[in-house]
Amino acid sequence: MSDKILHLLQNFFSSMALTSEDILNLIFSLLLAFLIAIVISQVYRFTRRGVNFEIPFMMSLTLLAPIVALVMIFIRGNLVLSLGLVGSLSIIRFRTPIKDTRDMVFLFWSIAVGLGAGTFNWGIVTLASIFMVVVIFILHLVKYGSSQSKDYILVLSGSSEFSRDAIMNAIHEFTQESKLRSQKISDEIWEMVFELRFSESKDPGDGLIDAVKAIQGIDHVSLLAPQLALPV
Repeated sequence: MSDKILHLLQNFFSSMALTSEDILNLIFSLLLAFLIAIVISQVYRFTRRGVNFEIPFMMSLTLLAPIVALVMIFIRGNLVLSLGLVGSLSIIRFRTPIKDTRDMVFLFWSIAVGLGAGTFNWGIVTLASIFMVVVIFILHLVKYGSSQSKDYILVLSGSSEFSRDAIMNAIHEFTQESKLRSQKISDEIWEMVFELRFSESKDPGDGLIDAVKAIQGIDHVSLLAPQLALPV
């Protein structure tokens, strides 16, 4: 039974004009691209900071490299086939926006791995990927590019008279820098919005909220972290 199956497989591959070396190169290229893509997705997972993390993006990183490798194997040395594949791939439109430019770096890394594996540059792909992993983890550990301060939005509102000087004194006591962004005052309610900057060593909610709430005339206090200030 096994001899018949082996004979059928040999006839199948011989009909595709593939040698045993071609088959081994194909399998090894796809396997290498898949394994490195898994490493890329795990590096993305462990070095990701922020709330925009998406599990489907990890799957995309994992599958993109072997797919690109397969495309490169198809078009290897065939100009006509390469033009046909480019034309067919042009109908694909990516509608999902990239929320973080760092995600684009990982996508390009996965594509580069697929390109290298599909052109049988296995050693270069492996060494370059190891280099990238080391560099990314070093940048992650030293928090390269992270801000030395914390930016927040403070929203104050009330329905009775308030002391502007008391509010400004409380804000200046606990913050590194402050700026009044908007102010709305009507007969029944008033609202003030401040942009605050705290030092990295100080807890944004430590003392400020209690100090502001103790001021007469303030009914509601909200301390918000704008999306651009969230760690990524």
